[in-house]
Order: sequence, then structure tokens, then C-alpha cells
Amino acid sequence: MQVLRTRRRRLFVLTGLAALLLAPSGGTAAVADPQHTDPLQRRVDAIHDTGVVGVSAEVTSPGTRDVARAGVAERGTRRPMPPGGRFRIGSATKTFTATVVLQLVGEGRLSLEDTVERWLPGVVRGGGPDGGSATVRQLLQHTSGIPEVLPEIAALNSADGYRAERFRTYTPEELAGLAMRRREDVLTEAAWSYSNTNYILAAMIIREVTGRSWDREVEDRIIRPLGLSGTSTPGTSPIVPGPHAHAYAYAYAAFGRSADTGTGTGADTGTGADTGTGIDVTLLNASMAVGSGAVISTTHDLSRFYAALLGGRLLEPAELAEMTTTVSAPGMGVSYGLGLGEIPLTCGGTYYGHPGELLGYRTWAGITRDGSTTAVVYATSDGGPDTQQAMRTLVDRELCGAAAPGERRTG
Repeated sequence: MQVLRTRRRRLFVLTGLAALLLAPSGGTAAVADPQHTDPLQRRVDAIHDTGVVGVSAEVTSPGTRDVARAGVAERGTRRPMPPGGRFRIGSATKTFTATVVLQLVGEGRLSLEDTVERWLPGVVRGGGPDGGSATVRQLLQHTSGIPEVLPEIAALNSADGYRAERFRTYTPEELAGLAMRRREDVLTEAAWSYSNTNYILAAMIIREVTGRSWDREVEDRIIRPLGLSGTSTPGTSPIVPGPHAHAYAYAYAAFGRSADTGTGTGADTGTGADTGTGIDVTLLNASMAVGSGAVISTTHDLSRFYAALLGGRLLEPAELAEMTTTVSAPGMGVSYGLGLGEIPLTCGGTYYGHPGELLGYRTWAGITRDGSTTAVVYATSDGGPDTQQAMRTLVDRELCGAAAPGERRTG
């Protein structure tokens, strides 16, 4: 979506699919270190060479688990990227939310054709699509036409906004109200348009159906049954628990500033200190991302989650079929189901997955259609379109390589 670094949109967070899938899908984005013969390490190095601070990736297939890392955990130090490091997965959270909703559908507790008004009376009102016409299916599919809330979140739109509001707590009701103020952004009903508001509303519906919070349902239905010990829903806590690398938002990327205007020299303290072209944004109250981008996880846990999902361990066949039935996402070169993208492979066929970003952490998670091979990578800053392309290339090549024995590793 961003072509020139100096003309980027302000919102470069939580919109993982829209921001990343527009990057070209073919070719390697950077020249990898020739001393590495391991294909995964070469691809991780290529991502690091685009200018990011740290990168970590994991690829799993039957009998095989491969990991590679590059860069450092904190700028200005020599600390390597932590094994099993935790990070905010951004929009990959949407797959978790859609899974819970579809489990409730399978239990007969709601229908995909229920309107938003049925569960959240009066929340979505105004011109254009409203709660009486938008359905649960359309929320999960991004075809509701409901406007995006992110332009209203100060912490995600400027360096000053981040410093002032990184600890602010939002309620889902408040976020829905902020989104409804943006009626000028509504689209024709059923037109595909990526909006984080859809998944905030889905989290609210989960609460109405179950009587329990979105966080609790994700914990009890997904995290605990799968034993995802590095995965959590942080609520209002601004801390990434456990081992983790710092996250950095470049001023020109995350905050809408020109690449040549960030000239601060503060230390990387996790408190919004300037660092030349960016600031440390590790601390963040992610309540503005409930349902849409708040989950914290690891590459290994994400691999296990997607393998369990596509392997039929979380959804019954009927609900999994609903999730993987896709519609075209115009301009993206992909199609989108219910919280899950279907993405072309350069070697032919497609894979499922979801990219994501939440202010400094960006991730890409992909899995083959049969659920046998996963590839997950995250970076702790952004080097621009080259980073996006290199991350997509890594997942593409690794999943293509699942069918090419000469490129797979064992052990």
C-alpha cells in the first residue's frame, strides 16, 4: 500500500493484510549473506538487510522444526533475538477471534446471518450500512462497510500521540462510538474493505453471547486447550510478558513523517524516546485492539495454532469450511475468508494465513492448505516495502519448499 517512504499513510498498524499483501510477491527483496547455506537463514538475513532491528522465523512440518534469527533484541546492544521471544501479533489476532465466533456458531449459540443489531442494539447506527443490515459474517469477512476506527487512536498516529496516550485504556463501546463518527468513510454494503472495527464488534458480540470477555473466551477455547504457553491476551497491561525483543516504529513509517525529518537522539528505553528515524514503542496498552490485534504470542505458538486450526482440532468441518470460503479482496491479489486470508503461492496453488502489525511488531503467518507445514516470521521494526516483500517471500518460498525435498531441512 505504501509505494514511496516519504508519502506513507499515517496508519501503518493493525492493518496487516492491507499493508502487507500489496507488496510484490515475487523475488527476494534483499541480497542475503552468501556465507549462510541454510535457506531459512538466508531469507531471515534478507529481511534484516532491509533495515529492521531484529527478525525471527520458524518453519514446521512433520518431523521438522527449523528456526532462524538475525539482528538484535534491543538497538544499541549486542543482545541477540531471544529464542521463543514474545511479540504482539497484530492482525493475526483476527484468526483467533473468528475461531471463537465460529465455535459459538457450531454450538448453535449464534448464526453468521445474525445482524449486529441483534446482539449489539443501537451500537452501529447512522448513514450507510448499520447494525440492522450488517451481519456477523460480514464483520468477519470485512464486507460490512463499517468504517475504520484507527484514525481516531492518537497513540497510533503520531510520536506525540504515542507518548501521551500509550497507557490509555479504551473500552470496546468507546471504540465503536469513535468509528461511528467516521460516517464519511462508510462503503457500499458488501464491498470488501479491511476495517479493524469489524473485529472490535465481533469481540463485543462474543461477550454478549457468552457473558464473558473476549480475553477469557480466547484463553479458555484456544490458548489453554492447545497449551500455548507463550500466548496471552494482555488486557490493559502495556507490557510484553516474558522474553521479548523491543519494538521500534520509524517516524516516517508509523507516524506519517518524512524519512528525513526524524533527528532525535534519545535512548531506546521503551518510553517513546527518539532514535534518529524512530522510537521505541514496546510499551503499549493495546485495549484499542481488542478482538482485532491485541494477542501476544511466539512463532512456535502461532505455528501450533494454525496447524491445529487447519487440522480440524478447533472447528468442526462445517465451520472450518465457512472460514476458508473466501471472497475477492480487490486490489490485494488475495481472497479473504472469515479471519483468514487465502494467498497465492508463486509455485502454484495457495496457502492460508494472516499478516499483522501493531506499532513496531510485524508478523506474517502462513500454512499450507492441508495444515502440514507452517511458516511464521516477525520483525521488530519496519524497513518499508522491501521488508514487506521479504517477509512475504520467506513464507512463500518456505511453503513452496515443503514440496521440494532438496530445500527442506531435517532435525
